[in-house]
Amino acid sequence: MLGDADAQQSSKYWLSQRPPSLPLIKTWDYQADLLLTAKPPPEITRLVIDTPGALDGWRLREVVARSNLVVVPILPSAFDVQATKAFLTTLTNLTNGGKTQVAVIGNRIDARTLSGDKLKAFLATIDVPVIGYLRDTQYYLHMVEHGLSMFDISASKIEKDLVQWQSICAYLDNL
Repeated sequence: MLGDADAQQSSKYWLSQRPPSLPLIKTWDYQADLLLTAKPPPEITRLVIDTPGALDGWRLREVVARSNLVVVPILPSAFDVQATKAFLTTLTNLTNGGKTQVAVIGNRIDARTLSGDKLKAFLATIDVPVIGYLRDTQYYLHMVEHGLSMFDISASKIEKDLVQWQSICAYLDNL
């Protein structure tokens, strides 16, 4: 199930584009300010909530308190590194003594660039698991337009990307 607490509703849009011939991903509709009282249906075993990047205060505390895992994507820029470093400190303080796990994914990484190297160097210094690095590819943009995921298109087109997703999927499977 996918919930979208972000004002731009990008995850909900993505699901609205999803063809009916593909496996169903249910939408969890709720108002972000009612997250405190909202509960997903009992048959749901996995719920992903897309939150805004600037989530803070009681909303952030509530999401963290109800989560098993918070995954933070980080882009390879000095601005993102600075903001994420402060955010990870906040998250670590909210994890209820380790009840909620925090992990990071390097996002839109070009391994041939200095910014990619700098991001990897930064991530090597933090005490949060880095569960994967995703390359910068146009496939993600094209898939959004059609409601597709990496697992819905021909593997031969995205072999490099599927390899990158293996560590992320393995981490999630072990929760």
